[in-house]
Amino acid sequence: MKNMQTRVFVVHTTSGLASKIFLKAKEAGMMGEGYVWIVTTSIMNLFYSLNSIVQESMQGVIGVKPLVPRSSKLDSTTIRLKKKFADDHPNSTDPSPERNLYGLWAYDTLWALAMAAEKNEFREQSSFLQNTSALNSTNIFTTGTSQRGPDLKAKMLSTNFEGLTGSFKLVNGQLQPSSFQILNVNGKALTQVGNWTPLLQSSSQRNARMTGFSGEKLENITWPGESRNIPKGWEVSPSGKKLRVGVPAKAGFPEFVNTTNPSNITGLYIDLFKSVFSSLNYVVGYEFIPFENSDGSNTGGYGNLSYQILYEEYDAIVGDITITTNRSEYIDFSLPIDQGGITRTQKINYSGTIDDESFFVKPLERELWLTAIALFIFTGLALWILEHRVNAAFRGPPSEHVGLIFYIPFMSLVYANRERIVSNLARIVIVVWIFIVLILNSTFTASLSAKFTTAKLQKDDTDVSVLIRNRDYVGCREGSFVYDLLKDLGFNESYIRVYKRPEELDEALSKGSEKGGIKAMFSPTPYTNLFLSKYPKKYMKVGSPYLSEGYAFAFPKGSPLVADVSREIINQIDNHTFSDIRKKANWTNNDDEPPKVRPTVIGLKNFKILFAITGGVTGACLVVFLVSYFCKNRDFVQRISGSNLTAWSKLRAISKHFDQRDPNSFRSGEDMMSSRSQNVHHDPCGEVVPVPAEEMLTENGDIVCLNSDHITEEAAHRSNSA
Repeated sequence: MKNMQTRVFVVHTTSGLASKIFLKAKEAGMMGEGYVWIVTTSIMNLFYSLNSIVQESMQGVIGVKPLVPRSSKLDSTTIRLKKKFADDHPNSTDPSPERNLYGLWAYDTLWALAMAAEKNEFREQSSFLQNTSALNSTNIFTTGTSQRGPDLKAKMLSTNFEGLTGSFKLVNGQLQPSSFQILNVNGKALTQVGNWTPLLQSSSQRNARMTGFSGEKLENITWPGESRNIPKGWEVSPSGKKLRVGVPAKAGFPEFVNTTNPSNITGLYIDLFKSVFSSLNYVVGYEFIPFENSDGSNTGGYGNLSYQILYEEYDAIVGDITITTNRSEYIDFSLPIDQGGITRTQKINYSGTIDDESFFVKPLERELWLTAIALFIFTGLALWILEHRVNAAFRGPPSEHVGLIFYIPFMSLVYANRERIVSNLARIVIVVWIFIVLILNSTFTASLSAKFTTAKLQKDDTDVSVLIRNRDYVGCREGSFVYDLLKDLGFNESYIRVYKRPEELDEALSKGSEKGGIKAMFSPTPYTNLFLSKYPKKYMKVGSPYLSEGYAFAFPKGSPLVADVSREIINQIDNHTFSDIRKKANWTNNDDEPPKVRPTVIGLKNFKILFAITGGVTGACLVVFLVSYFCKNRDFVQRISGSNLTAWSKLRAISKHFDQRDPNSFRSGEDMMSSRSQNVHHDPCGEVVPVPAEEMLTENGDIVCLNSDHITEEAAHRSNSA
């Protein structure tokens, strides 16, 4: 039994024989995890009468037992039976026995017989016919045949009452189908995990015995070996021997199969294999064995690896094994686990083009553009504040002020502003701004130039016949069937170069055919996708792929695993399990279009320090200027602060005072004439009054000069109104 593939056993025998079976099963190690034992009613009914050693060997066993419904009659009868047992065995130290189903059935049967006899009025002694053979017999128990027997049988078959075991009714001479308990042996007790009840029968199935499960699911079952995992019920290796699964020891891409640590082989196809086998309906033990010599050297290509199944060295092969006609003659493949096709990869050639209509703003990120514009406005406003009181070029009507705020920083972009800067603080601001403009301008120009370069392969390279005609070298992986494919396409063996690792292929493609490398690489589509994910900006797929089968798991001819594994592969593809595993790999690249080479976009973080320096220097200059202004005009500011004017009036007064020319900066009449010729705005007094103590404020915040020979009509009118 242990050497059988099945792990589910049904025991339908006497309790004595069952005891021996379970003791032997435990001794043979067949009561551990993965096994399922099911016993019938005859054993479950007598479970509590079994030896404790037998009960211990039956841990995790599942059995059925007729369901005895609870009733007051059953409880009272049980109490009386226990009391009688205690009276009959006053010196016994054993606990009173549990009620036995056979005893309950016997009790109900005697009641049914008594009720039938009572109905039949069975009292007459002369109703027996003497058995002639009994006259010469010495057996005192030999009796005659009752003449009322058939009547008694008919009455008993029609008897229907509620007994200790529930409804007592005979159908075809047997008790009617009853409900069953599904019990689990747990310790020295039986745990109920579900009920099995008879279904209602249709008129066409009146004599059929139909049963059905009651409830949504069984309760938690403790299986043999104290396991909570549901056993698969079948095992490929009955003797406990694990499947020997061969894997390529020198795989070019460790993302597919990584044998660096032989005790922990990993990779995409290893994960797919584990996922499939863990979902089978039976347990399959396996171990991964790298295909290599004892000294760690390579034993050959994938063809030699596939032959190991034929030589019975391996029970299965997992890895980047392609389905081919030759291999399918001596091994069986599962359904493909990865796409097929042979693709061609070449180095990208570049030619100029433009992405879209807004290409001129693409070199810089939006945040950088917005920050540069904000700094542009802030610099213009700072220059106007610093130069307005001391430079005639920064005076004039309000409309000219706004123009100067945008004009000076903008003209600095081309270094063409002709306005003379008078203030030293303003000169510091303009120097820092021009420095930032120089860096921004250079960066933008370089990035915009790079935007004109995108990936584009020459059209005359898409035909493989061009490679053959030009005698270009091509490459493929060592040990791959692609080598034979290239020969079939017309390539001479001397122009085919093989490589082991993707780094070698990258170096060969970078050199080119003229410099000792290769012009193109031919590889299965999964290889190409992984290779392009490593070098997305250097290489691209060319042309349409050549048709071929995909990768699959390999098994010996006629293996029963092929159908089950293939079915599970379909299931995991449909429920997206394979897709989730591939997403974890985070390298899949299925784009058929050539990758576009996109220059690096300059972001705000690249100019964060420069912008901070510019903003800090400009802000510091403004702070120094404003502190100097308020210190020089502190009497005027104090007088305004101490007045009863509203806040808005105070702000207007300070603004008008700031709008006046600094008298220390306009000393000569030539400067005055220059200022007047440029429509310079004058103060209400008609001249600059350097002594703040001789100015008077109105309630509206207007400034009136008291030491002037005349007051303008407008100012006088405002003063009178005040």
